[in-house]
Amino acid sequence: MSNQNNFSIEGRIGFLGAGSIVEAMLSGILKKELLAPEHLLISNRNNRERLQQLADAYGVQYTQDKREVVRSSDILILAIKPKDAAEALQDLRGVVHADQLVISVIAGVSTSLIEEWLGVNCPIIRTMPNTSSAVGLSATGLAANQFVTEEQLRQATRLFEAIGTVYEVAEEELDIITGLSGSGPAYIYYLVEAMMAAGATAGLDREMARQLTLQTVIGAAHMLLDTREEPALLRQQVTSPGGTTQAGLEVLEAYQFQQGVTAAILRATERSREMGAQYR
Repeated sequence: MSNQNNFSIEGRIGFLGAGSIVEAMLSGILKKELLAPEHLLISNRNNRERLQQLADAYGVQYTQDKREVVRSSDILILAIKPKDAAEALQDLRGVVHADQLVISVIAGVSTSLIEEWLGVNCPIIRTMPNTSSAVGLSATGLAANQFVTEEQLRQATRLFEAIGTVYEVAEEELDIITGLSGSGPAYIYYLVEAMMAAGATAGLDREMARQLTLQTVIGAAHMLLDTREEPALLRQQVTSPGGTTQAGLEVLEAYQFQQGVTAAILRATERSREMGAQYR
């Protein structure tokens, strides 16, 4: 196997869960040639059809025996729905061992609670990718507990770099990241919906409105990335006094657009904390 980055993931990775984040990770791992397909094992609770679909698409192995996944994996990825996590992890007591790296993408569930449910003090890394992982552009927050080694942290970082960018943070910041970048794509999609609808209402063909809206969003994002200017400055540069942009912005200000976005992110952050609290 080639390794253009002078780095390889050693051992075998097992996935408990087979949803969209897992599929994105499988795709990224294989595209980046971090592991061969035969070193990837997936499982879910009862959807064998989904497992077969992923096995056919990526050449990975699958089983519906989660204990087998744990026993045969060096790195265990937890991608279980939060409501199922307690039962599923408590059923793995005595199977997960102290040297096994556990990586969680379960929203709202702390590393200490995962330790408690598994009944072992093992290295645990909690992450929060977003749905842009499907196209390799996730913004992923990553927090490690005290048992994680530097090498394990590097391996986890490399795994999530296969689906986007990675930011190491304190665990208490993950709720904020959930509200900002975890839920963030939905806010952008909501804005795009509105812009497309406005274009169509004003008389554009719907497909034309879609293409113009998407290119506008892409262009604005690249301006921010490439110029590294503050968004407020770029906004001011495109806003001529008495012009069309100013007229539009005045309407957004009347609707308290910025306050609404801020409130949405803070509420999503609060909801993430609420979800975590209900499992404690």
